[in-house]
Amino acid sequence: MVSLDKAIIASYEKGGKRFELYVDPDAAYAYLEKRKTDTKNMLVAEEVYADAKKGERAKGTDVEAVFGTSDVNTILDFILKNGEVQLTTEQKRKKTEERRKQIIAILLREAIDPRTKAPHTQIRLENALEEARIHVDPFKDAREQIEEIVKKLRPILPMKFEKKTIAVKIPAAFAHRCYGTIKSYGIRQEQWTKEGDLVVMVEIFAGMQGEFYDKVNKMTNGQVETKIIET
Repeated sequence: MVSLDKAIIASYEKGGKRFELYVDPDAAYAYLEKRKTDTKNMLVAEEVYADAKKGERAKGTDVEAVFGTSDVNTILDFILKNGEVQLTTEQKRKKTEERRKQIIAILLREAIDPRTKAPHTQIRLENALEEARIHVDPFKDAREQIEEIVKKLRPILPMKFEKKTIAVKIPAAFAHRCYGTIKSYGIRQEQWTKEGDLVVMVEIFAGMQGEFYDKVNKMTNGQVETKIIET
């Protein structure tokens, strides 16, 4: 069991009343990351506090009024799902870096430089994030942060989200092997010829073209035929 001085605080506030619990930082982090599915062995103290650092316990009547129970494990489950968890400095740094990498990965795959029609490089995106002093929220989904981040990046790094429609013809010898991969990119139309060739239309973000061509060329030994359809 983690000692109290190593514990972190999980909190919930309602109607001007604050409720805090001491929890194990590793167990809480694993739960938030969905690597742990229960709250077993997470509580460090079996108390609900109004101010954990001062050791002030919450009034029993307040606890019952807000949570409808005095069971601390039920309250813990509620706070983890609806409240805030104060991660350690190292956990927060790690979580922020993970979220930052996810955001860069999305931009690499989906955005292009409108001047060159090519994807931005990773180093260029990383430098732009630094220059624009982008704050990455470690607790917010990467996809939900993209719009606001792109607004701040555009004055530094022109960026456009554009989709391309590509006609693809896979020879019969490779068609079934490639189908799952092609489908993962999103098939708009498909047709199987009498010879067993697979002809499809896929719609992908312009920034993903290089990745897409690399995959289908490797899977067909370069025998794939592709053509961008202008719309």
